[in-house]
Amino acid sequence: MLRFWIPAGVLGVWATLAVIGSWLPIDPYRIDLPAVMAQPGVGHWLGNDDLGRPVLDRLVAGARVSFVVAIGVVAVSAVVGSLLGGAAAYTGGWADRLLMLLVDVFLAFPGILLAIALAGVMGPGVDNLIFALSAVGWVGYARLVRAQVLSLRERDHVTAAVALGVGRLRVLVRHLLPLALAPLMVEATFGIAGAVVAEAGLSFLGLGVQPPDASWGSMIRDGSRYLLVAPHLVMAPGMAILLVVLAVNLLGDRLRDCLDVRLDHSKQ
Repeated sequence: MLRFWIPAGVLGVWATLAVIGSWLPIDPYRIDLPAVMAQPGVGHWLGNDDLGRPVLDRLVAGARVSFVVAIGVVAVSAVVGSLLGGAAAYTGGWADRLLMLLVDVFLAFPGILLAIALAGVMGPGVDNLIFALSAVGWVGYARLVRAQVLSLRERDHVTAAVALGVGRLRVLVRHLLPLALAPLMVEATFGIAGAVVAEAGLSFLGLGVQPPDASWGSMIRDGSRYLLVAPHLVMAPGMAILLVVLAVNLLGDRLRDCLDVRLDHSKQ
């Protein structure tokens, strides 16, 4: 049970801070010059950065950015990839070959490098960040759904629906994609972890949200200059990324085990 409740609690805190963070009594932009580089302590629970801004407040503000980007990237990638992969597999022929050619082209480039190139061309910002990461993230969902549809399209209920004159789009949406939902949920869970890391990496490079807005990646970038004298500037956002990604991966493993019919769940 601890394998579920502990990571679920971490993700619950992350989501709660992201949703209600703007209503909390915090001020991530407040500059307090006497508290510049203040160490963690009473009144400064996680210390202050090089401008005297409270690290805890900026950590909460950064939680919203990472949450919005992660959910946005996974939602867009899953929808686009599922529809493309499912339609290509069910249609077959040149459509399927064209999709696989496109997938091979995208896989020929490292995903993060392609995202960096797209983010650099479009400019910084949360919207552009979601688009850049979604442009490389749909490939995995397309391959997964394509494989699932190829194994399901000859099922009796699909054949019966086609014989009754049901349109291809409705067969795909009503009879095929729901059966691919379980592996798609597992893939989406791990996709959230990848999106959090990618957002932090792009923000670290200056391609994400711009100052004075807070992001965990930009906090690490700004704090890395003072790592020897103020390690809390890097450790706080670094631990936040570690906990969120670890919790998502643990929940993904748990979800995969629960959805795997080949396992004996009574022994878990």
